[in-house]
Amino acid sequence: MARDPETIERDIEKAREALAATLDELGTKANPKRFADSAKTSLRARFEDPKVKYPLIGAGVLIGVLLVRKLFR
Repeated sequence: MARDPETIERDIEKAREALAATLDELGTKANPKRFADSAKTSLRARFEDPKVKYPLIGAGVLIGVLLVRKLFR
């Protein structure tokens, strides 16, 4: 059964609009600034966890003590 040209044109226009909306969403999701902000937020949350925060502080203090000790020997 043949379809009339107007119906085909309407279907094509709907498909174009759907594709444009999808591309807009992908552009928003793939934004490098968004990725950087997400990574920064994730790292900050991880460093606020006491299981990570205090061992890092301890390692920093240990390295500082070792450096000072080496400088004054």
